[in-house]
Amino acid sequence: LLYTPGDNDWTDCDGRAGGSYNPLERLDKLRKVFFGRPGVTLGQRPMRVGSQAGAGFPENVTWKMANVTFSMVHIVGGNNGLIPWAGHTTATPQQTAEVMARVAADVQQIHDAFRSARRSGSRAVVLMTQADMFGSPPSSARFATRYGFQAIVQAFSREARRYRKPVYLFSGDSHTYRRGNPLAPGSPWLRLYHVAPVPKLTRYVVEGSTHDDEWLKVAVHANGPRVITTRRVAFDG
Repeated sequence: LLYTPGDNDWTDCDGRAGGSYNPLERLDKLRKVFFGRPGVTLGQRPMRVGSQAGAGFPENVTWKMANVTFSMVHIVGGNNGLIPWAGHTTATPQQTAEVMARVAADVQQIHDAFRSARRSGSRAVVLMTQADMFGSPPSSARFATRYGFQAIVQAFSREARRYRKPVYLFSGDSHTYRRGNPLAPGSPWLRLYHVAPVPKLTRYVVEGSTHDDEWLKVAVHANGPRVITTRRVAFDG
């Protein structure tokens, strides 16, 4: 079992509905509960994974399976955690410092994952995160709600173009299934994030709590023309 933290897990805990917690205290607790054994996954059959625990981010992990490089990157919705906490009109210094440190770690994680994929000859790279960095339709007026993702998207797009093989991005956050390439030539996201097209990108957004009648089954193929195939599966009953 592999898990990446999302905004509902800690950044949204500041309001009354979330318990009026300090989100940073919740993040610390989350890491102790779910990542107490850095470099080892959860579940009945734990496996070894590469981890950024030494840098303070045990939730950022990388592993290889079926000649594909996978990386779990801690990126959360709500402008990557920069939405002001309850009682504040702007992000606090502590809040901003956490985001800046995490973004730096995420960018390094992305670089390291692609470097590892190139060295090992992986057929593809798969990145997984909670945040949908390409959610609502982009416009210049909405950049204020997206700048928390910019450095990550720029690093990701550069590495994906250099890689020249299939790249897959899986996320949640937007609650509605989507499949496509948000960084295809002509996409308005290119202008918003100031990046060049990434032709071999496929992005999936899985269903969320507002559309919880199905799940996405993903198969990874070590050989053959297709690296990844998916099927939307309805929940019984």
